[in-house]
Amino acid sequence: MQVKKDIEGREDIERLISAFYTHAMQDELIGPFFTEIAAINLAEHLPIMYDFWDNLLFHTKAYQGGMMYKHLLLDQQQKMLDEHFERWLALFEREVDDYYIGPKADEARQRAHMIASTMRMRMNQTTLPFTRK
Repeated sequence: MQVKKDIEGREDIERLISAFYTHAMQDELIGPFFTEIAAINLAEHLPIMYDFWDNLLFHTKAYQGGMMYKHLLLDQQQKMLDEHFERWLALFEREVDDYYIGPKADEARQRAHMIASTMRMRMNQTTLPFTRK
């Protein structure tokens, strides 16, 4: 049995995110978002995700992208539904739980919840027309 430890740095992030993408891309519900709709090149995408999570958990400023905009464009191609966000979150939490325990692992779970919540809200946001009285 593997002894769990906390997420301590970039190497742990790479292990976590690589494991997540391995399972997410094979998932029946959300896999097509990665493999068909976005058709990501994993060799190019993973280092970006490593930077993203490294920045979130360790404030490295490694990630400078526009994550939300890219997902809004993806949502226009194929609507992301609540069940997609729930599956993404469940898979991510499972990977954290399989490998890690501790404050940074807890923070990774919390940040994943915030990301899913924010994205869900933005994807389902309706814009009301501007009216002047």
